[in-house]
Amino acid sequence: MKVFSFLTVALLFAFQLNSQTTTSYEISFENAVHHEAQVKISLTELNEGALRLRMSRSSPGRYAVHEFAKNVYDLKASDENGKELQVKRSAPNEWSVENHTGTVIVRYILFANHGDGTYAQIDETHAHLNVPATFIYPPDYSDRPVELKVNARKDLNWKTATQLKLKEDGLYYAPDLYYFMDSPIEVSDHHLKSFTIGSGDDESTIRFALHQENGYDDFDSYFDQVKSVVEEQIKIFGALPKFDFDTYTFLACYAPNVDGDGMEHRNSTVVTSVRSLSEGGLQRNIGTVAHEFFHAWNVERIRPASLEPFNFEDANMSGELWFAEGFTSYYTNLSLCRAGIMSHETYVERLSDLLSYVINSPGRNYFNPIEMSYQAPFVDAATSVDQVNRENTYISYYSYGNVLGLALDLSLRRLDTGKNLDGFMKLVWQTHGVEEIPYSIGDLESLLTSYSSKDFSQNFFSRYIYNSDMPDFKSILADFGISLEKANPGLARLGAFIEVRDNKWLVTSNPTQGSALYRAGMSKGDLIISLGSSLTDGKKKTSDLLKMFSPGQTVKLKYLRYGQAKETELTFGESETLKTSLLKEADSKSEKRRKEWLSGTNK
Repeated sequence: MKVFSFLTVALLFAFQLNSQTTTSYEISFENAVHHEAQVKISLTELNEGALRLRMSRSSPGRYAVHEFAKNVYDLKASDENGKELQVKRSAPNEWSVENHTGTVIVRYILFANHGDGTYAQIDETHAHLNVPATFIYPPDYSDRPVELKVNARKDLNWKTATQLKLKEDGLYYAPDLYYFMDSPIEVSDHHLKSFTIGSGDDESTIRFALHQENGYDDFDSYFDQVKSVVEEQIKIFGALPKFDFDTYTFLACYAPNVDGDGMEHRNSTVVTSVRSLSEGGLQRNIGTVAHEFFHAWNVERIRPASLEPFNFEDANMSGELWFAEGFTSYYTNLSLCRAGIMSHETYVERLSDLLSYVINSPGRNYFNPIEMSYQAPFVDAATSVDQVNRENTYISYYSYGNVLGLALDLSLRRLDTGKNLDGFMKLVWQTHGVEEIPYSIGDLESLLTSYSSKDFSQNFFSRYIYNSDMPDFKSILADFGISLEKANPGLARLGAFIEVRDNKWLVTSNPTQGSALYRAGMSKGDLIISLGSSLTDGKKKTSDLLKMFSPGQTVKLKYLRYGQAKETELTFGESETLKTSLLKEADSKSEKRRKEWLSGTNK
């Protein structure tokens, strides 16, 4: 998150460890069975006047507002002699302690039962702690170093894994509040594996702490995959980031009580899944590992200026997420392919859903990739009770940027000058990442100009970034021996999600603009009774019934809206789903390009 150099952190650590006044935290989990933690904060050498205490409203790696203070209760404050001090609630996420004499000790109870990268979860299987969702902080003392005492449950064989610096048994350190807030913590009976890369001053340790409930038989095989992914991604940038304290830690919880997620941090990442390794996770969880580790370069150190400094008290908006998140998504499966975890054929086939979604979405009529990135505070684990029209107005910046990364990579490779996205990412890393100089969209355009040419860069940014055009993927992919065709030509399409309910078809999404249901005036919540002479009574699957009709065919549609029977005409559209596959008779030049791309070679 915050732009630190390793030297800065090392010097801060050496100095602060022995001299500066610290903000001291302590956490224990006696009532874990009821999802509670007891938290204590000790603050000394305070200035005169009220002590302000806050709970974060946002969290590193997320862009929306989350009201973490809702799970804090029984908050009390006292002085060093145990005398109770008055606490006033000055805002929903803020408290003030007045009339102190320089020392304040705060205690409160935290309820936590949502295990992912944003919130916290405490039960008798683990204490999974995202710091902003766990600890109140003093905003006026953010420069002070932080110590955290973790009272792990010995009866449950709990141990602690975190990017925080270990001082002594159970006691951890952060150079300041910002670093502390960016440091997730896993306390559980986990297993830990590690390996080292480099040597001397360039040596780094990669650790993987795995917590799951049904044994660790597949951990060795999975860890081999993790190492392969790390090694492939190093090849792209040419070097690992310089991790603070020379260590990077994966915090993995693969258990039925968590929610699937991945969340990057400066020197660690949280990866959660309901799938244990033996129950599909060995194959399906590694993608999250690949995505989040790529963020160690792209987003944590190659960082948008719009996210600096990160605001813990409000939403964080950035127009660069198509690059920060989207290009990272592009390299997720590509890393797996290059590491031999995913076959070339599977990689190519999985482009189908991605391209179908982005190319066919009406959202491009409203927002370009920059403006789509601005939507993050509304969609990134954000909650709302009013309905929205995302089917017609939104494309995930993960997917949008993924497609743009594909387009840029293949377009550079088509020049046959040895240029590719790997080389561009390495240039961005060397220019902005190594010294951690935040970038703007204009910086990216300038770098692409220097890497390729002014005409190439201007064409890419003017058409695909500042506007919402789509590249000619059919032509581009063909030059790499890949076909792009309609997956279901001649198949009738309605244009919304349908769920069979009460023996009728319920429209469960807003119809997409221009689709059959949209043009017929249908709406989310309508119950379709019949199409032509065919009853939609649930006896036939929706897919089977649609095979009875053809694109362009017009039929009577009977439906219920708010309990009233209505009738209209509907003209079927054609399925827009796309299919990508390897061309069986690709020429040698196309095959060579594809092999270099998917293997990560350029020979």
